[in-house]
Amino acid sequence: MSQITTHILDTTRGKPAQGVAIALYSQQAEAWQELARSTTNLDGRVADLLPKGEVLARGIYKLKFFTQEYFDQHATTAFYPFVEIVFAVTAPEHYHVPLLLNPFGYSTYRGS
Repeated sequence: MSQITTHILDTTRGKPAQGVAIALYSQQAEAWQELARSTTNLDGRVADLLPKGEVLARGIYKLKFFTQEYFDQHATTAFYPFVEIVFAVTAPEHYHVPLLLNPFGYSTYRGS
């Protein structure tokens, strides 16, 4: 399993959000550098964002969820065209970053 994982639940439909593109970035001075990309599976999960065994250095990272395409596929008008979650990696451990999503809001937390 990757050091960084995520899971998206569409709280309006009550189902996992399948097919959402996600990018992982690291903060480098004043800019963001893309490290990896993936797409959520049938269960709304990405378990392989980083290659197995790759460990991120301490720092600030960002997951960008490209939600507009997902809502377009479901013919749903949405307020947020994408969601960015910025978080700190402070130790070489697993970080699970779930996203609870609906067309007009979202929430997140540090999962396990």
